[in-house]
Amino acid sequence: MAEAAQITDWHSWQESWDRQQEWYMPDREERFRVMLDMVEAVVGPAPRVLDLACGTGSITDRLFKRFPDATSTGVDLDPALLAIARGTFEGDDRVTFVTADLKDPAWTERLPHTSYDAVLTATALHWLHSEPLAELYGQVGRLVRDGGVFMNADHMIDTATPRINAAERAHRHAAMDRARAEGAVDWADWWALAAEDPVLAAPTAERFRIYGEHADGDMPSPQWHAATLRAAGFAEARAVWSSPSDSLVLAVK
Repeated sequence: MAEAAQITDWHSWQESWDRQQEWYMPDREERFRVMLDMVEAVVGPAPRVLDLACGTGSITDRLFKRFPDATSTGVDLDPALLAIARGTFEGDDRVTFVTADLKDPAWTERLPHTSYDAVLTATALHWLHSEPLAELYGQVGRLVRDGGVFMNADHMIDTATPRINAAERAHRHAAMDRARAEGAVDWADWWALAAEDPVLAAPTAERFRIYGEHADGDMPSPQWHAATLRAAGFAEARAVWSSPSDSLVLAVK
């Protein structure tokens, strides 16, 4: 009986994470679609992928649905999100999950491969300040094979357009407030639910011990990301998708 009580519906947790993220980013699936379009365009339909700061494995999930012959390594430090990822993909030998801190200079030594066709990340690296992010881009540049691709979809703010930014933010937050009033679950609510789950409670407590409530990283412009990636050894880099608040920057080695 006790064992049965510990059975967790990992796919429901995966879906609830998606819904929570969509409250912040209604166009989340569109950035994933463009990301995978460009993976196929640059490296083909059977890539070896590094899902960087993978969280629950959202990118890997969409990768496998679209490209069944792909393989993935998911790397993250968050024990609760990694628990959901490992539970969701249990028994799928196409994916390996690695616990590592991207601020650790030796994190790449934990990976099962020394090079990847594509390194993909979304809505995660804004947790880093610009200096450690630039250092991380240098490490990523050494992981991507020649002809391979890196993509980062994230909040990227052009500080040269403050009035546009303010109008966009006000409009976006008004829509979020309306959705919240209709019952949407936000970041804090989602983590409160995880903390009450008998399986996720312990990794959730550990997660907050590691990170605190939220990091205070930077959100530089798409132009900064592109220039920093070129400085890290990529031959070309530019935004290939944008919303009023976010961009998807692609770099080719």
